[in-house]
Amino acid sequence: MATTDEHRTIAPIVGPDDPRRFTDSGIEVKTLYTEEDLPADLPERLGEPGQYPYTRGIHPDMYRRQLWTHRQYAGYASAKESNERYRYLLQHGSTGLSMAFDLPTQLGLDSDDPRCLGEVGRTGVAIDTIDDMRTAFDGIPLDQVSTSMTINAPASVLLLLYELVGAEQGVASEQLRGTTQNDILKEYIARGNFIYPPEGAIRLTTDLFAYCNENVPKWNTISISGYHFREKGCSAVQEVAFTLANGIAYVQAALNAGLEVDRFGPRLAFFFNGHNNVFQEVAKFRAARRMWASIMRERFGAQDERSWRLRFHTQTGGVTLTAQQPENNIVRVALQGFAAVCGGTQSLHTNGFDEALALPTERAAKIALRTQQIIGQESGAADTVDPFAGSYFVEALTDEIEASAGELIAKIDQLGGSVQAIDFMKNEIEESAFGYHERYRIAQDIVVGVNKFVEDTPEVPDILRVDPASERQQLERLRAFKADRDAELVARRLEHVREAARGSENLMPALKLALRDRCSMGEVCGAMRDVFGEYQPTF
Repeated sequence: MATTDEHRTIAPIVGPDDPRRFTDSGIEVKTLYTEEDLPADLPERLGEPGQYPYTRGIHPDMYRRQLWTHRQYAGYASAKESNERYRYLLQHGSTGLSMAFDLPTQLGLDSDDPRCLGEVGRTGVAIDTIDDMRTAFDGIPLDQVSTSMTINAPASVLLLLYELVGAEQGVASEQLRGTTQNDILKEYIARGNFIYPPEGAIRLTTDLFAYCNENVPKWNTISISGYHFREKGCSAVQEVAFTLANGIAYVQAALNAGLEVDRFGPRLAFFFNGHNNVFQEVAKFRAARRMWASIMRERFGAQDERSWRLRFHTQTGGVTLTAQQPENNIVRVALQGFAAVCGGTQSLHTNGFDEALALPTERAAKIALRTQQIIGQESGAADTVDPFAGSYFVEALTDEIEASAGELIAKIDQLGGSVQAIDFMKNEIEESAFGYHERYRIAQDIVVGVNKFVEDTPEVPDILRVDPASERQQLERLRAFKADRDAELVARRLEHVREAARGSENLMPALKLALRDRCSMGEVCGAMRDVFGEYQPTF
C-alpha cells in the first residue's frame, strides 16, 4: 500500500536501518504477496492481448510476430559523421534510426548564432539546412527505415526537411515512417528547450497533426514524453501521470483546432524511461496502457480502436548511469531493457555504458545494440505475451500505479490542465528529485559503485571526443550555403512564414516552401519567433 506521506507518489526518507522497502513512487513493498492482493475483477482488468483495455499489450501475439524496433539514439558533430554512425548501427542489426540533435538545433538557432559558440555538434548533430539533412541520410533509403527525431520546438521544420530529402530520393511522403517528438509541454516542465509561448507552440503541434494526416499518414506526429520527467527526478507514478496529462492536453488542443479525434488519435505515440526496478517498470507500462485506453474511449469518445492503443518507445535511464565503475552500466541497461520488453514496448533504445562520461563510442553503441538482441533472442522474454501477467506482485503494483497516477491527473484537471499546471508539475518533480538525493545520501537507496562497493581507483574508459574543428567546419558550410542562394526569394519566403503565423492557416506549407528555397532552420524559426515571441519561464 502507498505511504501516508504528504507526497504519496514519492518514496519516504526513512533511513537505511528501516526494515520497510519502497519503490521510488512511495509504494511500500510487502515481504510476501498472495492471492489476496489481486483484484476480484482481474480478468476484466487484464483483458486479452490486442483488445481493450490493452493491459497485456496492443498486439495479440506481441513479439512472437515481430520483435520491437531496435532504435538506437545517435548523432554528433556534423551530418557526415552522424551518417557514418547511422550506417554503422544499421550494418550491425539496428532496425530503426533515432536522431540526436545538438542544442542549437533544439532551440531553433543556426550554428552561426553567437549564442551557440561551443555548443555546435556537442550533444547531437547540427542540422542548419536542407544540405545537412541530405548529408545525414546519404545512402540511407528513407522508404526502408523508420526514423525518430528527438526534436520539439522546431519539430515541424525538421520533419519538413526530412520530407524534402525523401522527395529527392524519389520516396513519396506517404511512404515515410517515423516519429517527431514534438512534445513542447514537457520542455516547459522539465527540460527547458523551448522557443515560443504555449499558444504558438501548441498551434505548431496541431498543425503538424493535420499536415501529416493529409500528407505523411504513416508518421507518428508526436511522442508524448515522460522520459525527461524521470531524468529530472520524478517517480514512476509521476511519470505516468504527467505524461498522460500532457497527452490529454494535446488531444484537447487538436479537438479545439477542429480535428477529429479518430483522424489524429491513431498516430499519437509515447516515450517512457526504463529504470532499474524491473517489477515497478513492468507494472508502469501496463498501467499506462490501460489508463490511456480508458482516457481515449471514455473521456474523448474515440471510436477507432487504434486511437485507444498506447504505442510507446522506451529509452533506458540515462540518469541511472554512473561515471564510477562504468561497466556496471551494462548490467543496469540490460535490466532496464528487459523490463521494457516484458512491459510491451514497441521500440527500444539501450544506452551506452559510457554515457555518464560522454557520447557513446562505437564500442559502447554496439554493446548496447547487442544487449537488445540478446534480450530478444536469448532471454525468453519475447516468447510469450505479457510474461508477468497474474503475478501477485506485478498486478498489485499495476493497480497501485494506476490509482495513484489517476489521482495526480485529477489534480491537474482541477488546476485547468497541463498548461495551467506547469508549475505544479515542476514542483512535484523537484520534491521527488530532492527525496531521491536524500535517500541516496544516507544510503537508504544503494547505487553500486557509488555509495556502496566503492573502489578507490577510478576506471576511465576511452571516450568519444568531438573534434573542435567540426564546429568551425559547420560554420563554413553554413556560410557557403547562405551565400549560394537567391536572397530576395529567401526574404519573401520568410515574410510568408510571418504572415502565416499572424493568421490562422496551417503553417506547414509556408515552412516547406521556405526550406525548399534554401531558408535555414534558424531563419524560419526566427520568423515565427518574430510573431509568437519567446517563452519566459517563471522560477
